[in-house]
Amino acid sequence: MKVTIELDCTPEEARRMMGLPDLTPLHDLYVDRMREALDGKVSPELVTALMRTWSPEAGMDFWRQMFASGGVTKTGG
Repeated sequence: MKVTIELDCTPEEARRMMGLPDLTPLHDLYVDRMREALDGKVSPELVTALMRTWSPEAGMDFWRQMFASGGVTKTGG
């Protein structure tokens, strides 16, 4: 059996319905910091370093290091 449900709602309504957090303050802070960086108030090196830590590759590097150091072990029977 296949059931299809179609909901007509805004992204905000969908977020609330699914119980997801409102990240608007975080987004606003990010945009403000980026504006400061573009205005020269923050060094380009700092912006580059932040962008590297937010990239998907940074997350993969973390897991690679965990596996390489033995921080993640195989469990089970």
